[in-house]
Order: sequence, then C-alpha cells, then structure tokens
Amino acid sequence: MAFGVIIIGDEILSGRRQDKHLPKIIELLRARGLALEWAEYVGDDPQRITATLRRSFASGDIVFSTGGIGATPDDHTRQCVAAALGVPLALHPDARTAISERIVDLHKGSDPVDFDSPESQRRFHMGTFPVGSEIIPNGYNKIPGFSIREHYFVPGFPVMAWPMMEWVLDTKYAHLHHQTPHAEKSLLVFEMPESTLTPLMEHIEQDFPGVRVFSLPSVGDAERGGIYARRHIDLGVKGEPEAVAAAFVKLREGVHLLGGDIVEPAEADGSEPRAGS
Repeated sequence: MAFGVIIIGDEILSGRRQDKHLPKIIELLRARGLALEWAEYVGDDPQRITATLRRSFASGDIVFSTGGIGATPDDHTRQCVAAALGVPLALHPDARTAISERIVDLHKGSDPVDFDSPESQRRFHMGTFPVGSEIIPNGYNKIPGFSIREHYFVPGFPVMAWPMMEWVLDTKYAHLHHQTPHAEKSLLVFEMPESTLTPLMEHIEQDFPGVRVFSLPSVGDAERGGIYARRHIDLGVKGEPEAVAAAFVKLREGVHLLGGDIVEPAEADGSEPRAGS
C-alpha cells in the first residue's frame, strides 16, 4: 500500500501561508522506514476536492489529508468526503464526547454548561463526519479529526496535525514500520551533462533489478556555498541495501571511466564531502 497526502487550502496556493506539511510527512514516514509516493495540493473548491478524493479513494492507498475540517464557510473537506463516498454526514458519538470535554474545559462561569448554545453547536458541527468514520484524537484541543477507507483527515494547523498523523502511523500501521529494507547512496558529479551519464544509468537499472537510479542536476547552489556552488549532478541509487551497495560500486566506476569529477556528499553524521578517486 502506497502513502499519499492531499494538502487542502487556498492560502497555500495563494502563498499567504507556506506549506510545512509535505516535508513533515516525509520525515514522519522516513523515521518509520516508510516513504511517500505522491502528494497533491488542492484549493478550497468543493468540486475539485470531491473529484480528487474520488480518485484517491479508488487508488487503495493510505492517504493523509490536511485542512478544511473546521466549521467556517471555507471548510469543505468533510462534506466532500461524504459526497465522494455517497454517504451522509452525522455527528459522531465519540466526537461529541470529545468536543463536550472541550466545551467544559472552556467554560469559566459558575452557570451550568450550555451545550445547546449557538457557540457549542458550532463546535459540535466539527464532529459531524461521513457515516462510517472513526475519530482521530487531537491532544491539543480535543477537537478530533476523522478517518474512513484508509484516509486520515486532520486540521491544517501543524501543532495539531503532526501529532495526529504520528498517532495514525503508530496505532494503525505499526506493522508496516521498517518492513522493507531500504538504502540510498549517491555522489556528486561536476561539470558533466546528464546526457553523458544517461547510458550508464540505464545499464545500472538493467543490471540491478529493483534498484532505481536518480539524477538531480543543479546549476550551482550559491546559498549553500562551498563545493555545492559548482554546477553538479547528485547521482545515486536506491533500493534493497545489498543491491544498492553493489550498484553503487558500478555507478562510481562508470562515472570514473567517463572522466567525471566525483565528490561524495556529506553523510548523515554531518561530515564534509570527500573527494572521489
């Protein structure tokens, strides 16, 4: 099962807010030996959200969705999920319990808590989910997210969303953690066009089934500076660790035979890049 993420909100597409969810979900998955296969950004347009979700539900993937589950007029995610699945919305009993606790926490007066007040009803509205959903607990303010059909819907606020996504990964998918051994090795090749390296990359993938070659060219990163300021290609292989180790040897030898100027990038311990032979 592949992992995907849908990030919803006009504010992301307009640039009013910078998305922080994509790098975070990559980090959360990587820490558990998992990987993100795809990501989509969608604005606050109900028809587009519904169409995106229909495709997503049909994929069979495990999908996180951030944003649009509040109670303001621009929050459409709950309604779009219901439309995509053809089910009604209803106040989830576990959500009602959690939101009631939140209302009590916020109550500062001596009078009894009025669960029927307009303000309370607006809060309960945030627990109205597509029928068949389960709740995702929210340790920040108790207003839950929800899940249905391997899709997990959390708020747009990172302080809430990220712990909720961690809870999902550790509660629902602990059996998938670190199940597929994975390794990645790369080197920097300077002043050489990708077209020169392409035949080598093709041979590596042919000779090592299951190993994928990646090539990330850069015209030079002046901001990072140092050796990275030169025009270079981050060239590497990823996949099953033993195959990657053998493929990397062949990759390095091949670049050397092509006359490439090789430098191995910094390792995870933060060491400086070291020159190749």
